[in-house]
This record gives sequence, structure tokens and C-alpha cells, in this order.
Amino acid sequence: MATQPPAKPTRGPDLEPHQVVLSPLVTEKGTHQSTHPQQNCYSFQVNLWANKYQIKHAVEELFNVRVEKVRTQMRVGKHRRFRFKQGRLSNWKKAIVKLHPGDKIEFF
Repeated sequence: MATQPPAKPTRGPDLEPHQVVLSPLVTEKGTHQSTHPQQNCYSFQVNLWANKYQIKHAVEELFNVRVEKVRTQMRVGKHRRFRFKQGRLSNWKKAIVKLHPGDKIEFF
């Protein structure tokens, strides 16, 4: 029995897969997670309006892989100084996607 997304309406506009996944996050920790055979996780910066079901569908469609699990985080923007004024970077959403053991994504 396949799991279906909930019937409740989602917030925000309807998003296409290329609008959900904005960019992969290539960091030292992310590279370690993707190369470790037991973890097989990849990190992405995703749209603020996207939920876990949309992220799973987008990664499966864009990269042609099978997704087991999706974890999301809301990252708070940092305070930065621009010349003589205080500013703030915008908030962003991070998704950590765990793939099926036989699947892999090649970024390079």
C-alpha cells in the first residue's frame, strides 16, 4: 500500500519540481553524508512553501532516484552589516533527502 499525501490543502502556490529544489548544498558534512554507505543522504536548498511530499516528488522526478525519507529545517537568516547599516539575510529552508541504498546522485 503506497502512502498518499494528506487531503488537506497546502499553503502557497502549486510548485513545479524545478521550483521546489533550488540548489544542492555542497558542504563538507553533506559530502560525507552522501558518500557514507549507510547514510546515503543529500542536502538541498528548497522553496519555503514546499512540504515533504513535494520535495520527495521533485527529487524523484529531477534526479530519477527513489527517496526513502525527507527531513526539513528552517534556517534563520544571519544578521550582517552592510557599510554603516545593520541588515539581515533572508530565512531559507534546507531539506536532507535519504535515498534508497541502490540509488546515487552525481553532482560533478
